[in-house]
This record gives sequence, C-alpha cells and structure tokens, in this order.
Amino acid sequence: MTKATAEKAPAKAALESGAVKKPNALQIPLKPSAELAAVVGAGPLARGEVVSKMWDYIKKHHLQNPANKREILADDKLAKIFGKPKVTMFEMNKHLAQHLK
Repeated sequence: MTKATAEKAPAKAALESGAVKKPNALQIPLKPSAELAAVVGAGPLARGEVVSKMWDYIKKHHLQNPANKREILADDKLAKIFGKPKVTMFEMNKHLAQHLK
C-alpha cells in the first residue's frame, strides 16, 4: 500500500461506517443579499444551488449573449448584483460571492 492509499483508507472506512461527512465550503447554506434574493429566493442556499438558480433565471429570461454564450447580459435585477451590464460566466461567481453571507 502506498502512502497516498494509506492516508485515504481511514476516510473511506469512516464513510462506510456511517459517520457524517463534514460539508465543504460549496455545500454550506449561505444567506443571499436582498439583491440576490430577488433572483434566487430569500432562504439560505448552498453556493451550488445559487449558481444553479442563477442559470435557470438567465436561461428563462434569455440573458446569454447569442453571439458569445459565455457572456451574460444583465437585466435590471442582475445589474444590481453584477454592478455592470455584462459579465462572463467566469466572472459571475466572483460577483455572487459578494452577495452571500
């Protein structure tokens, strides 16, 4: 058994024994700001859920740039979150982090 395998074995055994796994940073529910809550809802949500709800909103309202699908064209609600009229999908997470506590 290699050193890496030996280090992973206790974690695997703990999961199989029914131990509760500690949630990672992406799974911890966070409260959205008022601006973000207008889009994703007011309840505490994990970051992954927030991103998923944002994409649902973006697609429902046809806010992706048809010429460049990586760009999101902000409507009034998203402009309050992003602070500018257009962001890339990669920038979106940076702006969302500022609205989660």
